[in-house]
Order: sequence, then C-alpha cells, then structure tokens
Amino acid sequence: MIRLMIADDHMIMREGLKRLFELYDDVHIAAEAADGPQTLERLRTTPVDLLLLDISMPGLSGEALIARITLHHPTLPILVLSMYSDPQVAMRVLRCGAAGYLTKSQSPETLIDAVRKVHGGARYIDPELIEPIALSSLKPPERSGLDSLTNREFQIMRLLAAGLTVNHIAEQLMISNKTVSTHKINLMEKMSFSSNADLIRYASNLD
Repeated sequence: MIRLMIADDHMIMREGLKRLFELYDDVHIAAEAADGPQTLERLRTTPVDLLLLDISMPGLSGEALIARITLHHPTLPILVLSMYSDPQVAMRVLRCGAAGYLTKSQSPETLIDAVRKVHGGARYIDPELIEPIALSSLKPPERSGLDSLTNREFQIMRLLAAGLTVNHIAEQLMISNKTVSTHKINLMEKMSFSSNADLIRYASNLD
C-alpha cells in the first residue's frame, strides 16, 4: 500500500486526485495540504510513502519547499505534478531533490504509473519532456536567461505573466511589495526584458 500525500492549493484538484486514487487498491491518501507550511506540518505528523507536490502554491513553494522537505525527510520520494511543461522547470526541481516530474496535462493512467515507479525507487520524467530535456542537456551552460533566475524570481515572473500586480503578488506570497519589486527588477535585467509585454510574451511560450 502506497501512503500518499497530496499537496496542491486548488481544492478541486485535490478532490479530483483523491477520487482518482480511490480507484486503485494499492494507493491510500494519508494526508493533504494546501500550501507549503501546511505540507511541512502534515509531514511532521503523518507517515507517508510518497509526496505528490504542486510547485506553485502560495508562500513557500517550488525549489525552496522541495529543499526544505528533502532536508528533513531525505528518504521521502517527491513526485512533482505541475502545470508547467517547460523542460527547464522540470530540470530545476529534479536537481533540487524531486524524484519525478509530471505535467497535469497527462492521463490518469500515466499519473498512477508515475506514482508507482517513484514509490518503487525509480526516477520519472514526463514522457513528453524526455526529449526536450535530453536536447537541453547537450547545450553549453549559460550564465544568463532562465537558468540564472532564482526560484522566487521565476515564481514572480510567472505571476506577473498571469496578470497579477505587484501588490497582489506580495499578498499571495506573503512578502513585502518592496521585495516583489526588487525581484522583478532583477529578473527583468537577467532576462533582458524591456517591458511587461516582453515578459508576458516570453512566459506564454514556456507552456
């Protein structure tokens, strides 16, 4: 029996996943969480065999959350279930300690297969990302561009591209407006964006 924890800030998504896993006798939903701090709290109190993690949640999330989890639970396999189909994003979380990466556009059968394989000790990469990741790894390393962004800068870039204002981002991430603005300035410089339109155009091509 795989004791599974689902961490996703969308209740409809969590409920859908629970209904899906109820169809399989070898999976038991042991816990669920709606944000980073709740994920860490649940892991402290509930024994689980695998964490199914969304990397875009309010507050602590993404690489920072994965790093925190792997520090305190080094043997716990993490399967990231993400809306992002960008190979760079997948590589970032895998390097940070996740055991697998799957996009939310994949089929339920692919998801259960990924859960079983990661629980069994294997690594798993979304089938549609294997070739782009392989090709990307052949490129010479760059000091600029997407790879140069910190996890927070990348997260804020995504939120800006989604149309959120600096104030809304600060509220969602529970940080100050000044901090958001600083991150925005840094990411605009690293990505050579001259306007918000450049940022939106670039981000729209990542999915």
